[in-house]
Amino acid sequence: RMAAAPPSYCFVAFPPCSRDGLVVFGKNSARPRDEVQEVVYFAAATHDPGSKVECTYIEIEQVLKTHAVVLSRPSWLWGAEMGANEHGVCVANEAVLTREPASESEALLGMDLVRLGLERGATAKEALDVIVALLEEHGQGGNYYEDGSSCHTFQSAFLIVDRNEAWILETSGKYWAAEKITEGVKCICNQLSLTTKIDAEHPELRNYVRSQGWWNGDSDFNFSEVFSLADDHLACCSGKESLEKQGGDVSAQAMIDVLRDKDSGVCVDSESFLTTSSIVSVLPQDPSFPCVHYFTGTPDPSRSVFKPFIFVDDVKLVPKVQSPSFGNDDPAKKIPRFQEKPDRRHELYKAHEWARSLLENDQDKGQKLMRIMLELEKQGLEAMEDILTRTEVLDPAEVVDLFYDCVDTELKFFK
Repeated sequence: RMAAAPPSYCFVAFPPCSRDGLVVFGKNSARPRDEVQEVVYFAAATHDPGSKVECTYIEIEQVLKTHAVVLSRPSWLWGAEMGANEHGVCVANEAVLTREPASESEALLGMDLVRLGLERGATAKEALDVIVALLEEHGQGGNYYEDGSSCHTFQSAFLIVDRNEAWILETSGKYWAAEKITEGVKCICNQLSLTTKIDAEHPELRNYVRSQGWWNGDSDFNFSEVFSLADDHLACCSGKESLEKQGGDVSAQAMIDVLRDKDSGVCVDSESFLTTSSIVSVLPQDPSFPCVHYFTGTPDPSRSVFKPFIFVDDVKLVPKVQSPSFGNDDPAKKIPRFQEKPDRRHELYKAHEWARSLLENDQDKGQKLMRIMLELEKQGLEAMEDILTRTEVLDPAEVVDLFYDCVDTELKFFK
């Protein structure tokens, strides 16, 4: 059993650390090395009263209206590692271990809660309220990996961000605490980070930990100290310093650079885990500007292109970053689960596999290809910079096939 939680990293930077009036969010998703992540878009929708929604393992009540979302997700499951909605809310989750073993019985995965928060919350606080209400009602549990031979279970932490504020939400079973952030740089990784600054919590949290004998009620209530397995809640974030060094100038590019950094450990490439996908979002605090979300859709951000996506009506779908669908024949949907592993690679993933082997095996060609990839990315970043600094309102027609075109161009280079 992989005892350690996968070492993903999430970041948010607010002014005064980030560039004028921008909130910058980023996450590297560390997952089992061979797992494929896809980037999928779901339009806003209305649903009949009483209808249900089938999450990864369980079915729950659907709401009357869901927001448009763009998600980066392991392609065998329903939820997401990270994503954004049309209202400029971004959510990422972290698998964490606490002194309470996570439940193996199938319930909501932390990744399902990411998607549910995005589909149902128009602000960061609304998304938080959605997540904790669903946690209370359905609990969390079930296998985090597509692995038929053993069950890997974790508790969840979340970074929930909008144009005005962020919330760090940490959970153990149905119990939770949250801290609100409105300035500076914050990082969360695969261990608990909340201490004594708690801005919202489960109403029974303190009674519960007292009854377990984990806290005597006399000392300051420190969430990480009470819930962590050992003293592993002290040092977490290696990328935080790099962002703080930017001295008030954290931009999309600075966040991308931090996510690409292998020396700091933020970009994971180990025996068990790989950064299988990454996201960077730029949320202007002025609501008249659009939010821009950059996705790689491919493993290892140091060898991937961050491609921009902007929410507009009728945004063009991008099948080339979507994994094949196996419907009800999917081994992830049959009981017992995961008896076989289908080939889930999408077109961009396959092309990128070729590029990665070139980078590893042919230095000259590899470096040339890398230069082209970074040039392509730079063009996207500059075009978005232009959109975020101009005075006239964005014409949706200009960006309706933005992400589609970027993926297409990248594929052409790999061909």
